[in-house]
Parts: sequence; C-alpha cells; structure tokens
Amino acid sequence: MALRNAVMAALLEGEASGWDLAKGFDSSVADFWTATPQQLYRELERMEREGLVEARVVQQERRPNKRLFSLTEAGYAALRDYTAAALARPTVIRDELLVKVQSADAGDIEGVRAAVETQLKWSTAKLARYERGRAKLLDGRTEEEYFARAERVGPYLTLLRGIAFERENLQWCETALKVLRQRGAGAGTGAGGRGRGAEASGRRR
Repeated sequence: MALRNAVMAALLEGEASGWDLAKGFDSSVADFWTATPQQLYRELERMEREGLVEARVVQQERRPNKRLFSLTEAGYAALRDYTAAALARPTVIRDELLVKVQSADAGDIEGVRAAVETQLKWSTAKLARYERGRAKLLDGRTEEEYFARAERVGPYLTLLRGIAFERENLQWCETALKVLRQRGAGAGTGAGGRGRGAEASGRRR
C-alpha cells in the first residue's frame, strides 16, 4: 500500500499540517500504519504537485507560518478508487522479535527474554493509549449507539483492531516469557542454548 493512501485516510479527519499528521500517525493511525515525519512531508509535497491535496497558509505570530493540507476532489476520487480496488495481497507479518524467538534455542535465551519483556511493556502502553482513545470516541455511548449515530465508523473499527492486536500481543508475551524463564533456569544462557541446538542437530543426523 502506498503511503499516500494512509495520508488521505488521515485527512478525512479534517485539514492538518505536516506536524499534525505526524502526531496523528503516532497516536491514531499508528495502529495500522507507520511513517516518519520526513516521509510524510515528502509525500505531502508529491500529493500537492499531483493535485490530491491543497494547502492554505496560516499566519502565526512569533512562530513560523504553517500550511494546512486538505483533500481535493481529485484526492477524494483517488481514495474512492483505492477503497474499490482489491487488496494486492493479504496481510503478512515481518517481526524481528519473532526471528529472535525462533533462534532462542541456539542463542542467548536471556537476551531473547529481555526483548520479549520490552515488547510486553510497549504493548501495555499502546493498549492503554488505545483504550483511552476508545473512551474518547464513545464519549459515554455504547458501541451500538456509536455505530448507529456516529458520522464515521472507520476510526473506531481500526481502533478495535489495534486493541485486539495488542491484547493478543500481551497474551503471547506472557506465554513466551513463562517458557523462556523455564528454559533459561533449566539450561542457562548462551552456551546452553547452543548446546541444545548442537544436540538437536546431532539427533537429526
């Protein structure tokens, strides 16, 4: 998926500066897409040249003027075309942490465990942030009331996906940590892991 599609989806919330978009990607769109501020600025420039977005300059006292971007009719048309098109391929996982876990039996189990603990902390913080966002969107309403009356349901549905993802992350991290603690206690780290790997290779031969 092209970054511009995520930018156009974010601009459905209303006009925004490049800085606003970067902050929004970090706090809301981050549950399904990530981008650095530099990537966003470059993409906005390209989209403006192609007529997908337009910008208005806002004068600011004692601060640099800022440009607020909004979708043009061409931008809305491009977004409609994008949503009508079939997915190029199903969602796939590319996760360095899983590569580390896959290698744990021949590596440093304590190091892998530390990486899983880091993921646990990140997921805990992200889940708390998503839950705060969920409460803000509902604003005292039930989900049924929200879906029946809200102007847009897309942001809430994507937020639910982020919540489900981080909850599953937490469950998996807890299971992985339990197993890695047991393995580490039983055989030590580093050399012990390599020994198990060599032993397993010997059995396969």
